[in-house]
Amino acid sequence: MSAENISKKRDVHHVSRGWNLILNLIAGIFAFLCVFPFIFVVIISLTDEKTLARDGYRILPAQWSLEAYRFVMQSGDTLLRSYGVTILVTVLGTIISLIMISLYAYAISRKSFRYRRFFSIFAILTMLFNGGIIPTYMVVTQLLDLKDTIWAMILPLAMNAFYIMILRTFYITSVPDAIIESGKIDGAGEFYAFLRIVLPLSLPGLATIGLFSTLGYWNDWFNALLYIDNPNLVPLQSMLMRIESSIQFIQQNSQNSAVSMAALQSIPQDTSRMAMVVLATLPIIFAYPFFQRYFVQGLTVGGVKE
Repeated sequence: MSAENISKKRDVHHVSRGWNLILNLIAGIFAFLCVFPFIFVVIISLTDEKTLARDGYRILPAQWSLEAYRFVMQSGDTLLRSYGVTILVTVLGTIISLIMISLYAYAISRKSFRYRRFFSIFAILTMLFNGGIIPTYMVVTQLLDLKDTIWAMILPLAMNAFYIMILRTFYITSVPDAIIESGKIDGAGEFYAFLRIVLPLSLPGLATIGLFSTLGYWNDWFNALLYIDNPNLVPLQSMLMRIESSIQFIQQNSQNSAVSMAALQSIPQDTSRMAMVVLATLPIIFAYPFFQRYFVQGLTVGGVKE
């Protein structure tokens, strides 16, 4: 390629300083619009309840208050225990989910696997049909005997057919067969090739599935509602939902009891709801940079030499 052609190619992809400033400004505004709702939730959670009732929702409230967080923190050890249970369930569940999904997706992505079509259809069928809540409850509590155990919140979410299909497609499109075959020529077995060759090249896909699984486990409260009666095993989302239910119960019965009316007036209703959202969301927000690091790392690992 001549120097003139190289110069023309650079001119085509060159963006002037003015356009670069405009595009960065548009991207910054869009990023701010994405982040602002959560910032506004934090502001509301720090607003005095009486000020909120009088002035409504404002970016700069007339009076700040930590009463909502004090109300939520009154549970003390229960809140910390719920955080610990949720973190344990999320970490263990994500690891188990990644192991099971990555192995299943890799098997059905290989053309040499004789039963790949059968297991692909088997996974897709679970996306279309399920046994329902009652049979699932019977399997978990009676057949597997997982009621009031940490595994009742982990195993039901460990396999996801949709994630399997995503990772299967990623293996097919992003992991060349030539790399796997070259490893086998050098003496690598199927499992060794998967660990040493496929997984390093699949970090973007694994990070995506890991993020989905982490969000699913962190936000799950339904399994705890079904299977957990032990107060020491209640996860964060379920505990916050119980606090919200208690507030609603007091609201509904406030007219029937002077005591309930006094309790209702002492509860920061709207701000406490926002405080619950903040407490439940902040840890998962801090997890995003770690997944982002693996996204970038995975995109720069390996390739087929020509």
